[in-house]
Order: sequence, then structure tokens, then C-alpha cells
Amino acid sequence: MNPRSLAELRAVYRSAGWTSAPTELAEPVAAPARMLARLLVQKRPRQDLLSGVHNPFGHHACPSEAWRFLDLAESAPLLDQVESVLGPDLVLWDSELYLDPAAWPRDEALYWPADPLAGTVVALDLERRRTVLIDITRLADVFDDIAPQPGPCYTLRYMPATSLYNRDPRFGPNRLATQLRPLVNHCIRPIWLVRGKDRAGSDFVTGFAPPAARWADAVRLSPEP
Repeated sequence: MNPRSLAELRAVYRSAGWTSAPTELAEPVAAPARMLARLLVQKRPRQDLLSGVHNPFGHHACPSEAWRFLDLAESAPLLDQVESVLGPDLVLWDSELYLDPAAWPRDEALYWPADPLAGTVVALDLERRRTVLIDITRLADVFDDIAPQPGPCYTLRYMPATSLYNRDPRFGPNRLATQLRPLVNHCIRPIWLVRGKDRAGSDFVTGFAPPAARWADAVRLSPEP
């Protein structure tokens, strides 16, 4: 994407609270994640197991294949878009796959652990390779204008590294998240500094450890040997 396109992206985003990227992501960037999403469509795991699917250390539907989503979340073409609207210091703190875009909540800003609240939600249509970037502080207001297309929607959540990733379970958004989604714990998840510098003293150590073995949590994505 050329500098002029990035500047236009930023201008529309700041004016409207969201914007569509003018070009599709390149096929090699999107293809691995799209292939995995298609497998998950067939398995239909519950939504909580599609939260944090980029995290190789997480309890979700595809931990052994999480790199496909993580590579996409860290890819230069996507980060160029995010940096153009959010600034140079970027933290990837979450992602989630919605097999049905209608399941995406309009009030998710209420349980973001960014302190103070700031960030960008990237809604990526994996089949069409198109991205929509939304200011989290304006998501509820513009939600009806976004109208995601049918099909898997990979939703990525970035915050500026000028905000603290607040891991305190007593923090209001974390308490609310626990009430709404008891199986999703933002306080212990790993976060990635994907560009720039940490400006707020966030904890980038917690969560980077192999998960303990569990029965029946993960979706088998390959046939039995």
C-alpha cells in the first residue's frame, strides 16, 4: 500500500471511526489462516474456543496451528494498515475467529483491558481478503455501518503501546469479561509487542508457557494416523 493510500486510510478512520482498506491482502499472506478457518467451519467449536486462536500457548480450538493466525497478525501488510491509524507502537493483545459474523459483540469495548481505553479492531474477511479497521472507542456507534459479509471473520485486536495492558482482575473491564465469558481470562494471556516500543510498562512475560494437558478442549484438525 503506497503512502498516499495509508494517509487516506488514516483520514477516513479519524473522521468516521472506521475505514475499509482500499486493497486486498496478498494471497500468500491470507491463505494459511483461511485454510485453517475452513477446517474450523467444518468442526464448529463453541465460540469460547475460537478466542485467542493466534496464541500457541492457549487453550483453544487449534493451539498446534496457531502460528497460521499469528503470522497473519504479525504480517507487515496488515501492520502497515494498523500503524497508519493507531501509531507506531503496537501491541497485539487478542484475536478471535467468528464463523458467524453476527456473533461479534458490539459492546466489546466494555471489556478491553487497555488502560486507558484505545485501540483498533481489525475485521478481516478471510475469503475476500478485505480488512475493516474500527476505532474501539467508537465501535458501538458505528457497528451497524460495518455490515460484515457472510463467512469466517478473523477479528484482531491491537492497542497502542502507550496504554497499559491491565492484568489486575479487579480492573473493571476484566471483572466484566469474567462475568460475560468465564472461560476467557484476559489477565493471564500473553501479548505481543509487534511494532515500536513499550511506552506504558505492560507485562510481556505472562502467558508464554505451554498449556497443561486437557481432555477434549482442542479440535482435531487432521485425520487420525
